[in-house]
Amino acid sequence: MMTRLPLMIAVGLPLALGACAMGPDYAGPPKVAGGAGFARGAKVAEAGPVLARWWEVLGDEQLNALVVDALAHSPSVEDAQAKVREAGAVLRQKQASDLPSVSPTLIAAKADLPPFSAGGKRSSLEIYNLGATASWEPDFWGINKRTNEASRASVDRAKAQLADAQVSLSAQVAQAYVNLRDAQSRQAMVAQVVTLREQALNLIRQRHGAGVATLADVARYEGDMRSAMAQAAPLRAQVEVAMNQLAVLTGKAPGELDAALASAKPLPVLPAKVAVGDPAELIARRPDVRAAERLLAGNTAQIGVARGKLMPRLSFTGILGMGSASLSSIVDPSTAAYGILPQLKWSGLDWGKGKATVAQAKAQRDGAEAQYRRAVLSALEDAESSLSRFGAARERLMQLEAGEGTARTNARLGEQRVSAGTSSKLEQTERDAQVLSAAITSAQGRAEVVVDYIAIAKALGLGWQG
Repeated sequence: MMTRLPLMIAVGLPLALGACAMGPDYAGPPKVAGGAGFARGAKVAEAGPVLARWWEVLGDEQLNALVVDALAHSPSVEDAQAKVREAGAVLRQKQASDLPSVSPTLIAAKADLPPFSAGGKRSSLEIYNLGATASWEPDFWGINKRTNEASRASVDRAKAQLADAQVSLSAQVAQAYVNLRDAQSRQAMVAQVVTLREQALNLIRQRHGAGVATLADVARYEGDMRSAMAQAAPLRAQVEVAMNQLAVLTGKAPGELDAALASAKPLPVLPAKVAVGDPAELIARRPDVRAAERLLAGNTAQIGVARGKLMPRLSFTGILGMGSASLSSIVDPSTAAYGILPQLKWSGLDWGKGKATVAQAKAQRDGAEAQYRRAVLSALEDAESSLSRFGAARERLMQLEAGEGTARTNARLGEQRVSAGTSSKLEQTERDAQVLSAAITSAQGRAEVVVDYIAIAKALGLGWQG
């Protein structure tokens, strides 16, 4: 019994102490005030199931294809994916440190020696050795356990950052696509306005030739035409910029998507209601908030690592070797030699270096907690502001569309007066131009509403809840 006691202690003590990791244990992120819901933005959102691929609610197949293409080929997403793989490899390295390390060796040496005395003969010597060195440090204070906790948190953080990159990328693609279709639709309407202004200019010149209009009238109508023509250049640039953005976002060179996107298509249309799920789940859903929480968890574990390194640490090194003068007898058990070397290390006399490391880890944890609170508050502000802008944009669009309807009614009544001879064709041209101007402004308002919806999707991290 007495001979077994040291063995029982050697085996049982590491197992017992290995379960006692140095603290603190991570208890989850701190509560942040204001996370129960939204105040002003609640009027334009409703609870309900959230579409995983949020852009599909816009009902545009080409947009869907562009987002999928971007998520598959964008360098920003590929970079984030590489960081996930890197963090996973680091975790596997840390987990392997729990196991004994074994280093096998094979030595083969042959020497040709000179004679040791006058008249002696040269001699040869052959030495073969097969052996292994093993080392193991029991995790008495949970250093490896806390290190693995920190590494797992790093993997989760990298995954959250990947999701954040995907959210940002999908929003950028959708915004560029909406800008493209908006510019293309307004380009067509501006061309119609230019045509109407040219017609009006020709009519006023005819009147001037007949002596019923002045040169000032001609100059005014020509100025109106020039103003209409000036609107075309910025829209053409907006189309080209949006095409370039979409090409780069999908991992292509600028210009490669021009042929596929050149034909104008209607602007994506939103449903009557926008479902964003439960606003109270915002904190758990946004990838950047999840990344901040995982950083806090990892930094908390690092405190335990630093504290564990202050304690005495015991390691074991084992050596096994078999040697022979011939290769055929190298595995002869009778030549085996072995040794076990325990080593006790303690950094207690490091002049406060270890305690300073613990204080550094605590400060990093406190900083990560502050970053988490800031991330939550920024997320709430982003979401609240996005919802407010979306609601205001919808109200503005209602007024713009009402104004467009009034202009169209006025144009129809004007056509009747022209037919009755109580209004001129020149006056009707002006009314038609006003209809197109109102339509251009309404189109801009509709694009603004869709862009603001995209901002909501990005602010809430819609579709990336894993």
